[in-house]
Amino acid sequence: MIMNWKRRAYKLVLVDSNGTRLEAGSELKRKRKKNGEGVVWNGISKLQGLCWVWIWMDKVCLNSEGVGDEEGESNVDVDVPVAPVVGMEFESYEDVYYFYNWYAKEQGFGVRVTNTWYRKTKERYRAKLSCSSAGFKKRTEANRPRPETRTGCPAMIKFRLMDSTRWRIIEVELDHNHLINPTSGKFYKSHKQVALGTKRTFHLDAAAAQQVHKIRMFRTVIIDAEDDASVHPDEGESPKGLYSNSQLKLKKGDAEAILNFFSHQQLAGPDFFYVVDVNERGCFRNLFWADAKSRVAYSYFSDVVAIDTACLNGAYQVPLVMFLGINHHKQSILFGCGLLASDTVESYTWLFRAWLTCILGRPPQVIITHQCEILQSVVADVFPRSTHCLCLFNIMQKVPEKLGACVQHEAISAVLSRAVYSSLRAEEFEATWEDMMKSNEIRGNKWLQSLYEERKRWAPVYLKEIFLAGIFSIQQSDAVSFFFDGYLDEQTSLKEFLEKYDQTLQTKRQLEALADLDSKSCSFVPKSRSYFELQVSKLYTNEILRMFEREVEGMFSCFNSRQINVDGPVITYIVEEQVEAEGNQRGARDYEVCYNEAEMEVFCICGLFNFRGWLCRHALFILSQNGIKEIPAQYIVSRWRKDMKRSSVYDHNCSGIDISNPVHRYDHLYKQIVKVVEEGKKSHDHYRTALQAMENILRKLHILNVEDPHKLMCKYSCPNN
Repeated sequence: MIMNWKRRAYKLVLVDSNGTRLEAGSELKRKRKKNGEGVVWNGISKLQGLCWVWIWMDKVCLNSEGVGDEEGESNVDVDVPVAPVVGMEFESYEDVYYFYNWYAKEQGFGVRVTNTWYRKTKERYRAKLSCSSAGFKKRTEANRPRPETRTGCPAMIKFRLMDSTRWRIIEVELDHNHLINPTSGKFYKSHKQVALGTKRTFHLDAAAAQQVHKIRMFRTVIIDAEDDASVHPDEGESPKGLYSNSQLKLKKGDAEAILNFFSHQQLAGPDFFYVVDVNERGCFRNLFWADAKSRVAYSYFSDVVAIDTACLNGAYQVPLVMFLGINHHKQSILFGCGLLASDTVESYTWLFRAWLTCILGRPPQVIITHQCEILQSVVADVFPRSTHCLCLFNIMQKVPEKLGACVQHEAISAVLSRAVYSSLRAEEFEATWEDMMKSNEIRGNKWLQSLYEERKRWAPVYLKEIFLAGIFSIQQSDAVSFFFDGYLDEQTSLKEFLEKYDQTLQTKRQLEALADLDSKSCSFVPKSRSYFELQVSKLYTNEILRMFEREVEGMFSCFNSRQINVDGPVITYIVEEQVEAEGNQRGARDYEVCYNEAEMEVFCICGLFNFRGWLCRHALFILSQNGIKEIPAQYIVSRWRKDMKRSSVYDHNCSGIDISNPVHRYDHLYKQIVKVVEEGKKSHDHYRTALQAMENILRKLHILNVEDPHKLMCKYSCPNN
């Protein structure tokens, strides 16, 4: 089949690794998978080096006669343009814009130019076209600012001028994070250039019109390690092992393992999401994936996300990036994984946009990453409305490496720890830091200077207004565990990791299920008779109760309080607490607590509620002193509740399905039947009712199968039925 789009005719053929065209048998079924930068065909690993390619009939005019090929295939016009894929080439910048704008009009979204790169000669050589909903508007101080209409949509194409003087598409993102509807009738500014029913006029000479069958399109060629050297003899071994700057450095069997892994995951659940980024030679460059349960978990625990890039330090064979959160038992949960060819702006941007597409354009409130200028730049670009914090645990781990050469490194480290973990006010932190920097050994230390410049992203004293849900470490005793600990280390190969992946997630999810069962069985027995503890024991999971219990017990170390200020309904107290000092001695420390009786609000300068997600001993002490026997409702955090009703079905928020599409029918039925399973497992009676209902459904479906098709058609087409 050949498809015309306004001026080019495209067709799909099978070629070998040398580009030689082969006969396509009917047993080779094609199923296109749209992804961030091209087209991946299911089952390609079984074709032993063969691949499907789009070819275009160069210089074919829409108004010219149909061009047949040697197999006698006819030229068929289609109403919907071909979706952009990596490798498409055009004669001019205007042709690319016209093509993408026409495609956008047919799909139901607008287009705008977001970036254009120029040479010193003012010649354009690269550009980016995006959905009109890309990015966000700049914040304004106007009294009546315009409402936000953009959604940070990732859909876009990038293209550049090649040596052949043609413009080639080099990067594609097809998925939007908002609904698009070609029948909505909405008109976009960019569509003024593509008026309904118009066609561009192209002037072709007779010689050019005879040029056909030029292969210009993207090919999904999978290259293993033994083939890679012959294809790219000028590229040496990557110093980072598995990945080089332009592509993943795959060992023998890795490519097949990746494709088999994706195929298995998609068969296990239709909501498995994956995106493959390939370079211009068709080699794997970046990957991203997330299964249905990870996507469901994000919908419940999306407030704070940590992006772990520790495996990109060069020591690991697997260049893994993880998107992590914590559940209602304070257990680490996975929101998605990625493999990157390099830790560059381009790779991180691609990965973060892939994940943003996976989570339907709903970024977290807070993102925590390692200290890295590239990461900071990309997070600000892709997640402009998320608060970006730097991992304190990772920063403090670097102290021996960065300051170990100093003669007084132990004393300097002690002062740094005191500034970080003991400061209650910004003035205390900065005064302690200034004392530390008086040492001649570290006065010009660039790492410490960069830390100080970024202090509002990692120092706890500056983060008290941000809810961090216990992911951010605020004490020296806080430890951050590696999610794949015991399953992934420096010697683990990519193939081994993919084989262990399911086992890892199954183990983690079994622990979560056991914790759910333990919490719902009411096995936790409060140690004290505090009203606060009794109240929370009915609501929170056992692990959160154990941590909250420490604060209740800590109330007894708060031995004195006094008012220092009254400002309307807000009363400010000083609470004295006995704390451990140096040399195992006991000392007293003052904590400032503000209490608003009218609004039932309480705030402690220690900031524990935002750091951990439950009230501190100082706030509880003031509430108790004022005769309050229950924690105010606004301090009961829903993410810790043991009665949280979590679904196992991923909700796309889709208003309807296309019942003429068998894939849509399958997905919709699958989601509905999983809901039945969720209800049916609750009790023996639920199970019997669900089983009987499904047996009845199967009997009715079998009756439909044996009914006469003609009668069946009449039955469902008749208005009276």
